[in-house]
Amino acid sequence: MRVPGASRADGRLGGKELRMGHPYSFEEIPGVTWIPVPEPFISVDASRCTGCGDCVRVCLGDVFRLRNEKAEVASLDRCMECAACLFICEAGAIHFSWPARGSGYRSEWG
Repeated sequence: MRVPGASRADGRLGGKELRMGHPYSFEEIPGVTWIPVPEPFISVDASRCTGCGDCVRVCLGDVFRLRNEKAEVASLDRCMECAACLFICEAGAIHFSWPARGSGYRSEWG
């Protein structure tokens, strides 16, 4: 099952190769920087996932994709740390914790 608007992570952002371990800016969102996270802070419990696709649809950063009718984390590189995925998942399949201080989504606006 494919959810409209879902994208696959291909190691590119804004047409440029991602350099893992190095901060980079979101060209399409001025003032936003991603500081690489040392370990995953979002995961999906496949045994609880119903494959509804709500996490895919609600995520502004295209973090999730559906594969074999289950959600999975495609890429954390664009997570905006809003936790909408956690709140929308009625099955309780999303495990979310904010990244360690000094890493993850950063904005000039706070």
